[in-house]
Amino acid sequence: MRANRLLGAQLVEHNLVKIADLETASEKFIEIVSSNEQRRCSILAMLAYDMKVLNEDSLLHYQVETDGLGLVDLRDYEIPDEVRKATDVPACWATWSVPFDREEEFTFVATAYYLSPAVRAYWEKERGGRVLWFGTTLEGIADYLEQLSAQMAGIHAAQQLVTAGR
Repeated sequence: MRANRLLGAQLVEHNLVKIADLETASEKFIEIVSSNEQRRCSILAMLAYDMKVLNEDSLLHYQVETDGLGLVDLRDYEIPDEVRKATDVPACWATWSVPFDREEEFTFVATAYYLSPAVRAYWEKERGGRVLWFGTTLEGIADYLEQLSAQMAGIHAAQQLVTAGR
């Protein structure tokens, strides 16, 4: 909730959406939260896809220009096993962010919520302040997390079969 609220405030502050549109999106967001549909549980999704008052690509380009954010497409990225195994899926859904690589003491994090100070603060605390940020789409994050969850469920099921066979 906090990540979404603060993202919305930043979108208004940067003149990317109107306050009236944010208020409408916030009402819709509260309805979606109770439905437990993770893929739709995003104020950004409400503004960009449901209400069509914000273009997600334009937002990414804005962040590249103003914040020097890099961009990444997770669909074709081979995420290292040690990063994938350490991924906290519920935290990723809550922040619309995914750690996708590690180089020395730096963690690379892809996010659709870079403008939310709560998201940046969470991951920087979680990773000891050593985060390199990359922008990506909501769809990219959601597809990756759904695929990761399916892989984890398959591994868990296989482990149970092995344990049951003993």
